[in-house]
Amino acid sequence: MTASLSLRPTRTAPRTLPAVLFGVYLVLLVWAVLWKFHVPDLSGEGVRAVKLVPFVASEGFGANRLSEMLANVALFVPFGVYLGVLAPRWRVGPVAGLAALASCILEGLQYVLASGSSDVTDVILNTSGAVAGFLVLSVLRRASRGRAVAAVFWLCFVVTVAAALWGASLLGAPLHSLPPLHR
Repeated sequence: MTASLSLRPTRTAPRTLPAVLFGVYLVLLVWAVLWKFHVPDLSGEGVRAVKLVPFVASEGFGANRLSEMLANVALFVPFGVYLGVLAPRWRVGPVAGLAALASCILEGLQYVLASGSSDVTDVILNTSGAVAGFLVLSVLRRASRGRAVAAVFWLCFVVTVAAALWGASLLGAPLHSLPPLHR
């Protein structure tokens, strides 16, 4: 007798855990994109710039660094995986559209909040990451007849929870670095 993990919705077990984890991931994503995992600064005194030509140096912007481009792809892979878990009947088009919309919103918020430069390259790479995550999950779903979906979801679960704990430790870090209070 073998135990298997299943994410199929039932009357007693709806998809609440994946939905909650997707929400936690989205909060972490916003924090990563807008504030680079620092304490949010809403003063509006930061960088406010737009780069409309992707992948090349232009308009006073340098060329995109490979590490930055890979990070943009990697940040959105879970977006596609979570959508694949939550909406398994979706095709790649709606996933790409939703990822592009989310990325455009984040890039727009970077401009409005002056928290970084808004870059078309980021939108392209973020969307590519989400599509890659969705396609990997789709291929694994077909190849394993659905058995690998639970494993991929639990991997996302562990990574999301670890990232949330790491983020919480970052927020608490400034409190520990203050000098001790004198009595």
